[in-house]
Amino acid sequence: MNAVTEPWPLTEEQRAIIDLCRDFARNEIRPRAREVDEADVVTPVDIWQKAAQVGITDFMLPTDVGGGGFTDVFTQCLVQEELCFGDPGIGNLVCSNGFFADPVLELGTEEQQKKWLGPLTGPKAPMTALATTEPGSGSDAASIRTTARHTESGYVLNGQKAWISNAGTAGSFVVFAKTDPTQRSKGVSAFLLDADTPGLTVGEPMRKMGQRAIVCREVFFSDVEVPEENRLGDEGQGFRGLMRTFDISRIVLGAAAVGAARAAYEYARDYARTRVQFDKPIIEHQAVAFRLADMAARIEASRLLVLSAARAVDAGAPVTGAAAIAKLTASETSMFCTWGAVQTLGGWGYSREYPVEQWMRDAKLEEIEEGTSDIMRLVISRNLP
Repeated sequence: MNAVTEPWPLTEEQRAIIDLCRDFARNEIRPRAREVDEADVVTPVDIWQKAAQVGITDFMLPTDVGGGGFTDVFTQCLVQEELCFGDPGIGNLVCSNGFFADPVLELGTEEQQKKWLGPLTGPKAPMTALATTEPGSGSDAASIRTTARHTESGYVLNGQKAWISNAGTAGSFVVFAKTDPTQRSKGVSAFLLDADTPGLTVGEPMRKMGQRAIVCREVFFSDVEVPEENRLGDEGQGFRGLMRTFDISRIVLGAAAVGAARAAYEYARDYARTRVQFDKPIIEHQAVAFRLADMAARIEASRLLVLSAARAVDAGAPVTGAAAIAKLTASETSMFCTWGAVQTLGGWGYSREYPVEQWMRDAKLEEIEEGTSDIMRLVISRNLP
C-alpha cells in the first residue's frame, strides 16, 4: 500500500493479513469469478474451504474462541477491500461469518460466544447466516413479523425471512424475531439456531442480478422450538444488537464497495492505455482521462470515509451517521466506477468477454444491501452533526 492508500500507519500483522488476502484475491478469487457468476446459484464451497485453510474466514473472530484476533473494524475493512478487489461476491462470501458473529459478540454471554463462534474457526469452518430481512420488511427492521412466543421451555418461532445469504449451506443462524408483537424496536429479540432444528426449512435459491457467489434463499419457521439459553441478551435487546451490527456491516460493506470500484478503475485505466483510437491511446482523450480522474478521486474519498468511520467505531464513538455516510458514498462510487469502466471499454465493456459488465451488476447490490441509498440518506439526515 502506498502513501495515498495508507492514511494511518499499519502494523506488521495488518500488513501480513492484507498481503495474504491480496494474494488470495489474485490467485484464487479473480480466476474463478466468471465461472461462479455464470453458475448463478451455486455456492463456491471449494473457494470457501481454501479461504478457511489460510485463516481468512475467521480472521475477524477473537483469539479466545480460536479466531485470528483482528476484531477491529479498521483491519476488517482493509481485508474486505482486498478480497472484493478480486470479486465482490466471493469477497463478501468468505468474510460472511463476521456478520453472524457481530450480534453474538454484542449480546452474547462468554459461554454463548465460545459455543457458537468457536466452531467457526480453523481449516474446516462452516458457513453461517444472519436472518433479519422479511418479504415485507427490509431496511425497516423494527417492523419484522416473525414471532417468538415464550413457553415454559423457551420459545416457539413462526414466520418467514427472505434474501438470507448462505441459507441452505449455513450450519447455524442468528434470527431476529418479535417477542412482543405489540412493540416495534423494543419488541425485537435475537436467537441462535442450528440449521437442522425441526421446523426450520429453506426455499429454493433466489435468482439475482449479481454477486451470485452468495446464494440467497427464503427461510421458514414453523413452530420452531428454541431453548431459553439460545436467546442473545434479554428480551427486547435484539434491535440494539442489530443496529450495532448494521453500524459495523455498513462500514465493512463500504470497504467492499471500494474494492470493487478500485478493480473497475484499474481495469479501465489499463485498457485505456493500450486501446488506440484516432491514432492515440484513448487515455489521452480528454473525456476518458477526466472520467478516470473522477473515478480515482471518488475511490480515494470513499476509502478515507470508510476507514475514518472504522477508526471511530473501534474507538467506541457513536457512528450511525458516519457509517451511513461511508456506505452511501462508497456504494455509489462503486456503481459510478463500474459504469465508468463499461463506458471506457465501450462495446467490449458490454460484453461478457470482459469482467466489467459483471462488476457493474455486482456493484448494484452495494447500493441496496444493509440499507438502500435512500435509507442511508434518511439515516444521515437524522444524525446530522
